[in-house]
Amino acid sequence: MKASAFVYPWDVNGDPAAPGRLAALGVRGVTLASAYHSTRALTPRHPRHRVVTAAHAAVLYPPGERWRGRALRPYAAGDWAPGDAFGEAAGALVDAGLEVHTWVVLAHNSRLGAEHPDTSVVNAYGDRYPWAPCVAQPATRALLVDLAAEAAVRPGAAGTELESLGWYGLAHLHAHDKIGGITLGDAGQYLMSLCFCATCRTGYGTDADALAAAVREALEPVWRGAPSGGGWAAVEGLLGAERAALTRAWREPVARSLQEEAVAAVRAAAPDGFRVLLHADPVWYHVGANAGVDPGHVLGIADGVVLPCTGGPEPLAPFAERAAGDTVLAANLTVVSGMGGSPGTLAEDARRAAGLGATELRLYHAGLASDADLEAVRRGLAELG
Repeated sequence: MKASAFVYPWDVNGDPAAPGRLAALGVRGVTLASAYHSTRALTPRHPRHRVVTAAHAAVLYPPGERWRGRALRPYAAGDWAPGDAFGEAAGALVDAGLEVHTWVVLAHNSRLGAEHPDTSVVNAYGDRYPWAPCVAQPATRALLVDLAAEAAVRPGAAGTELESLGWYGLAHLHAHDKIGGITLGDAGQYLMSLCFCATCRTGYGTDADALAAAVREALEPVWRGAPSGGGWAAVEGLLGAERAALTRAWREPVARSLQEEAVAAVRAAAPDGFRVLLHADPVWYHVGANAGVDPGHVLGIADGVVLPCTGGPEPLAPFAERAAGDTVLAANLTVVSGMGGSPGTLAEDARRAAGLGATELRLYHAGLASDADLEAVRRGLAELG
């Protein structure tokens, strides 16, 4: 299977040895961030720095003229990725014989929510999630669709991988996070991720105040420690089947149409042969970086998906059932031991993924991994042949 590794431009720029080191792992490509959220990242091998702090979500290249005069627009990066950081890194990686895909983070932007609060998801209690743009709002959707096209189709890129192309919600890695004291479970996460902004309140097609009150009432046992359960049946058990169906009737088509519009915009901007993949989850109501999708629908519009498989290859099966001969099913495996990965079992994990239909591997994250982790990756890929 073809393997690609995730990297940031700051892993490469200023480190002349980085492209060759990546190629020596045995990967054939890299997924290189071109639009990314705020983060603090370790750079354990870089000759100039050890920690990079990206203060806000930004495009890692100069944003184009399409944004002139628009209130909602992507932010340029600061000194963590100056100028055309993506282009500089992509050129060095291509020169090393590696295929480059853009890595585009979409509905995840805390600065947007801070500067334009009305764009954010609002939960049933009236709390805003500034990191989570509401993907039902027309102006926000226009931003995300245009950003997808611009950030995906960059010079040197042969394809793109679109992350968080759908609903975002409560779950979010946050500074000094203090929300883990209550185990919300699958159903609780869904209810806490339902949006009640002005657009969504109208979209539900019912008394939004009554629906929000029902969500709050359904969550009361969860706040007292009762398990919420998993699966859509658990959502129906908490909220009631009729109200749960109302939320689904609004949220699922919103996400599907956004995915269609964004992929179409990328294809319109891209050359022939440019591959479009989505980071996805086969459970339609899951939110976050791996947005919930309908497998049959998303494989009808995109060339494939990137699926979280560190916890096991099970997410592959619903997509494999609907895959065509040229469909890309990329199993995303964490290879950073300190982040819960298991680089030493890479070959075994890859074979298990292939058994459920994986055609490619994605390795998260070559820039963050230790030397020992990277050596384990090299051995694992060599074993796979």
